[in-house]
Order: sequence, then structure tokens, then C-alpha cells
Amino acid sequence: MMKHESRHDHGSSTNLTVAALGVVYGDIGTSPLYAFKQSIEAIGGPSETNVLAILSLMIWSLIMVVTIKYVFVILKANNNGEGGTIALTSIALGLVKSNRGHWTVLAMGLFGVAMFYGDSIITPAISVLSAVEGLKIAAPALESYIIPITMAIIAGFFAIQRFGTGAIGKLFGPVMIVWFLTLGALGIFSIVKNPQVIMALNPLYGLGFLANHPVVGFAALGAVVLAVTGGEALYADMGHFGIMPIRRTWLWIVLPSLVLNYLGQGALLLADPNALESPFYLLAPSAQWVQLSLILLATCATIIASQAVISGAFSITNQAVQLGYIPRIKVLHTSHEEVGQVYVNYVNMFLFVCVELLVISFRSSDALANAYGIAVTGSMAIDTMLGYFVMVKKEHWNPLHAIPLFGVFLIMDLAFFSANTLKFFEGGWFPILVAASLFFIMMAWNSGRSRLLAARNKRRRPLADFLESIKANGPIRVPGTAVFMVPDTVNVPHSLIYSLRHYHILHERVILLNVKTEMVPWVKREDMFEVTHLDNNFHVVVLHYGFFEMPRILRALAYLRLNDFHFKLQDVSFFMGTEHLINSAESRWDRIADAIFIFLHNNMYRARDFFQLPHDHVVEVGGQIEI
Repeated sequence: MMKHESRHDHGSSTNLTVAALGVVYGDIGTSPLYAFKQSIEAIGGPSETNVLAILSLMIWSLIMVVTIKYVFVILKANNNGEGGTIALTSIALGLVKSNRGHWTVLAMGLFGVAMFYGDSIITPAISVLSAVEGLKIAAPALESYIIPITMAIIAGFFAIQRFGTGAIGKLFGPVMIVWFLTLGALGIFSIVKNPQVIMALNPLYGLGFLANHPVVGFAALGAVVLAVTGGEALYADMGHFGIMPIRRTWLWIVLPSLVLNYLGQGALLLADPNALESPFYLLAPSAQWVQLSLILLATCATIIASQAVISGAFSITNQAVQLGYIPRIKVLHTSHEEVGQVYVNYVNMFLFVCVELLVISFRSSDALANAYGIAVTGSMAIDTMLGYFVMVKKEHWNPLHAIPLFGVFLIMDLAFFSANTLKFFEGGWFPILVAASLFFIMMAWNSGRSRLLAARNKRRRPLADFLESIKANGPIRVPGTAVFMVPDTVNVPHSLIYSLRHYHILHERVILLNVKTEMVPWVKREDMFEVTHLDNNFHVVVLHYGFFEMPRILRALAYLRLNDFHFKLQDVSFFMGTEHLINSAESRWDRIADAIFIFLHNNMYRARDFFQLPHDHVVEVGGQIEI
């Protein structure tokens, strides 16, 4: 039996902890650049009451949403160490019984994924732009160069993605240590001058403000949520680094640094309300070399902030491909040690183009802040609903305990989401447009894929009947081994029927190979192979892979050759079915959805390339089919 390739022990590695700091927490770690300023402006200015109320709301949002909800609860709802909306959806789909429940969970999960992609576009734009805007304070003469500098930094950042999150994390980790220490130090320096700001740690300041000023307070929540953006990214990036490095760095480094810096900005505004122009940069000494150094460090940190959501986008894309939620796309594994680290070129290019267009269109972090929040809070609400279902059904939490806890989470998520809808016409339409478009495409793919499978089933021929028929009057058998890639193991593959129709022969050995993606990230090597020997030298082989693994067909056949069969790999021919799809839908919307599905089906990554098969050993045969 082939040795099982176990995953690296995430929790025991200090290097992974540093790398996780560099990749996972960049997004939420750069929120102090703009979140507090936007929140104070949303409620009319920096009076003492406003400052303490906003600080209280931001700090307790960090505690409730990120610390309790994500770090301590949602991270438990993982799929053998993998996180993110797709992993959560895959678990939930395995727990529902009805077809209606299946489509409800699938729709929620895919919409959450679409929302996350919207977040992945806005985060790099607002993060880098907010850092470079510090030039207005340190070097006003360079203000006209802010947009070109931002675009150049973003271009360079996306260019290095192909080197992988592991390499990037090792580079960025030490930078983020310096960044968080700087956040904390700047905060402490300001708090010492005006210690009364510590009163904001009392949650009653925030709750009292919401009770006494419900309209203004509700609008303020749309800006306060900027402090917790990135919480959903740490869940999606869990598979890159593991639970313990993520939890440890949050509790001991990230959370204390953020709280200290926000309190420091509040203390500054209590002493000088005019500092609202740029409360983050004005925390530092006014010397130009200090300001320029801080801008450089902030720019590096915002580049790292973008890495959190982009790494999450790569992970979610890979999982979605393996589960069949989106068309096959080329995924590159970038680490020999951490199998969860991947790079997806098409996603990288898509995000790059969208981010650059955002910078050109909105031109300031203040304008982009209006577009930020809707996608994040929508994704968070879906995580809460799916998380409740998984924790009760799979982890067997007592509903009497789970309902109040997740109820509080959902109320907060919906309050943040509702507050952000007020900014729909000021830029919030953009992430909604992106999410709705991607959601429609993914649903079109899934519904079209279901109809295609149904159309194939109408033309199916049971394998048992076929084997009986060739016993009496079988075709000529020729030397060699034919491997037919099959969607199931009980029916004759259409590629075999097409092959017999054209060639009127069969190879002496026929293997029907089915690659099955399980609802778990990784499959142990001893559980990967399932071999059944049939009459007439037919054999059924089922290869089980996790949704985070790339199927390695040649490696699997090499193992089978040594254990179950005796053939030379150079004598193997792979037969794959190709189909010309015809759109037969009657309603207008079904025709549009099917047209999208057919386009995606015709242009997706070829199966022979996806399975890494040698092209000179692949034979493609097929016909046409209506859906």
C-alpha cells in the first residue's frame, strides 16, 4: 500500500505562525488607516461622545465578530482543516436530505463565494490607496502622483502571486510583525497623553449611543464594519496555515495592536479634533522622515492586506473546481510542503484588471469606503447561517445553546449589512453587481451541469447488460489496455459506445476509471483506490480524492500496475468523451443560462490537461447531446 502523504503539522511550526501573520491578517491589520476616520465622519465629527461611542462599537465588534465568532466558533466548523464558504457549504450539503434543501444550501454557499470575490476586488484597491494617500500629509507636492503610484504597486503585487503564498508569507511575515508593533506603539504613545479614552472599552458607550441616536448610529455601523473586514478572510485562509497559527497570532499580536491603535487615534481626536484629516498618520511625530517611513511601512502592510483575500480567492476557486461548482480551471500548487497553497492564473488576472479599474474609477479611499462592506457583511451572514447548521447537525451542539449564540452573530451581521445598503448608490452597487454576476454564472453552470447529467442518463446503458451482450457476440479484441474515464461505474461510458461504433474493436484489457471527489479536503492513501474485476477482462477502478487534491492519474496507474495489473504504461490508451451540446431550452431565461453553460463547457480546461494525461495517449470520441 502506498504511503499516506500526511499534511504538515501546522500548529507546531513557528515559521507558519509568522507566515500566517504575513498573509492572513494583512487585511484587518490595515483597517486603522481608514476605518476610524470614516466612522467618525459618518456621525458628524469628533465630539467626546462620538469618539468614545465609535471606539466602543469598533472594539466590541472586533471582540464579538472576529474573536468569538470566527476565531473561537466558526474555525471549528472546518472540513478536516480547510475553511472558507466552500468548505462550509460542502459540509452542509452532506447533511441535507431533500433536493430542495440541497439547492437552498448550494445557492447560499455560491452567493457567499460570489460576495467573497467582490471583497477580493475592493480590498487591494482601498488598502493600497489609503496608504499612498499619506503623501498628502508627508509630501503634498506628490499628491498628483497618488493614483499612478497606487496602480504601479498593485501591478507589482499581482505579478509576484505566482511564487505562492508560502514564499510571500515568509517575506511578508517579518514586515507585519514590525507593522503591528508600530500600531501598538503609536497607540500607547497617544493614550498616555489622554488616558480617559480607555473608558471606550466599556461596551455601554456604544450600546447607549445606538439607543439614544438610532438613525445616526445605524448609519455609523456601515463605517464601523470597516474595522472587522478581513475576519472572513482568516477563515478562508485557514487551509494555508492551520487553526493554531491563526488563533495564536490574533490573540497575542493582532487584536491587542488594533485595540491600542484605535484607542490612540481616539485619544488624538479628543485632544485635537482637527486631526480628523488623517488621524492615523498624525499619531506619528511630524518629522518628514518619520512620516515617509510610516507611509512606506503602511504601503507594504496594505500590499500584504491584499494577500489575505487573494489567497482566500485562490483557495475557494480550487475547492469549487474540485467539487464541480465551477468549470475546470488550471490550478498550480506552489508548495511541496503545504499542499493547501495554490495559485490560479485566471483568477489572478481577473482580480488585477478589476482592482486597477476600481482605482481609476473611484480615485480615493473615501469613495471606495462606500463600496466596501456590503460584500463582506453579506459573506459573514452566510457563514453564520451555514455555521449554525453545521455545528448543530455535524458537531451535535445543543440547539438551546447554539440558537442564542448564532442568533447574536446573525443580528450583528444583518445590522452591518443593512447599514451598508444605505451606501448602495454611492458605490455599494459595485460589489453587489460583481457578486450577482458571478452568482448567476455559477448557478447557470450548476443547473446546466445537472441537466447534462440528466440527458446522459436518458441514453445510458447498464454495464451489466453490455457485458452480457459481448459474451455471445463480442467485438475483436486487440492488444493493449484501454482506460475510459467515466462519470459513474454502473453504466457504459458514452466514449466506449462511440469507440465501438467507429472502430468495432476492444482492447484486451478495459479499465473504467472513475475519479470521485469526496466532501473532505484530503483522502488517506489507503482509502484512495477501489478496484473491482469484472468478466471479459473489464475492470472498474474508482479513485477517491479530496476536494483540495489534484487527481494524479498516471501516478495512480503506476500504483495499480504494481498491485492489481501488469501492463506497460506506454501501451495504455485513454479514451475520453467529447460532446457537442445543443441548447433546447424553451423559456428565455433557461436559454440564456444554458447558453452560458455551453460556452463555459466548451471553453473549460480540457480533461486530458486537468488529469495531466500524455496527449499522444489520449483518444477523444463523441457525438452531440441536447440539454
